[in-house]
Amino acid sequence: MTTFHNPSLADIRALLRAARTIAVVGISDNPVRPSHGVTTSMRDFGYRILPVNPALTEWQGIPAHPTLAAAVKALSPDERIGIVNVFRRPAQVDTVVDECLRLGLQTLWLQQGVINEPAAARAVAAGLSVVMDRCIYVDRASMRE
Repeated sequence: MTTFHNPSLADIRALLRAARTIAVVGISDNPVRPSHGVTTSMRDFGYRILPVNPALTEWQGIPAHPTLAAAVKALSPDERIGIVNVFRRPAQVDTVVDECLRLGLQTLWLQQGVINEPAAARAVAAGLSVVMDRCIYVDRASMRE
C-alpha cells in the first residue's frame, strides 16, 4: 500500500524555481548513465551542480565531493544546496536522508526508479520537502519560463 504522496505539480515547480544549486548524489562520469545526462541538462538550465560521488574527483570540470557534508563545506557562506538529487539504489536512500537531516538540507529529490517510502516518509516527518520517483529533468523541461 502506497502512503507517500509527492507534492503537487505546482509545488514541484516552485521547488525547481527556488533552487539555484543542486547536489547530485551518485552522479556518474559515464555519459550513457542517466545521472550524467540529466545533470548535464540541469546544468544547462542554469543550476549550479555539486557532484557527490566518492569515486570521482571531478565531473565535467566541476570538483566532485565524496559526501554531502563535503559539498556543503565547499559552499560560500551565502550559498545553500537547494535540492539534493539522488541517483542511488533505494536501499541507500536512508543514509542520504540521515545526512540531509544532519546538515539541515531541505529538499530531497529521488530520481525516477529510486523508491524508498519509509525513508521518504521519515524525511517528510522531519520537515523536508521530498519528491520521489520523478525525473527532475522531465519536470524542469515541462516548465514554461
